[in-house]
Amino acid sequence: MGKLEFLFNEPVVKTIKGEEIKKYLPHREPFLLVDETRVIKEDKYLVGIRKFTGEESFFKGHFPSYPVVPGVLILEIMAQAGGAAIMQSPTFKGKVSFLMSIDFAKFRKQVLPGDTLKIAIDVLRAGKITKMYAEAYTDNGLCAEAQLNFILGEKK
Repeated sequence: MGKLEFLFNEPVVKTIKGEEIKKYLPHREPFLLVDETRVIKEDKYLVGIRKFTGEESFFKGHFPSYPVVPGVLILEIMAQAGGAAIMQSPTFKGKVSFLMSIDFAKFRKQVLPGDTLKIAIDVLRAGKITKMYAEAYTDNGLCAEAQLNFILGEKK
């Protein structure tokens, strides 16, 4: 069990979803991978959501006889969730975040078609270099965890 699962039951300060996410992330379909973010505590605790329908194109090749979400996409969803949630903060107005590195990544359980992935995020440091610890969960428990490190740049 992870240490951030409690965030899913905390009051939400702000929810960002749909087209509004595009204000805070440069990603677009088909690579916009986060459906919703929730701010639990500004610049500290965040939650991201991604629902898998089973119709996503990568399931056709990963793997046809036993479809699972690729680990690299779980990490990308974690990064996008953290980026979208923290970039809505007035602290980061006019900035864009770039994933700089991933540390301590571990995969615990598979994510399957039909699963909803919930990402719990603890912002360890917010600034030009931003560090987050993230845990990814489905109804089956903790699936992945990692420390994500971002560098902030100016929006063009």
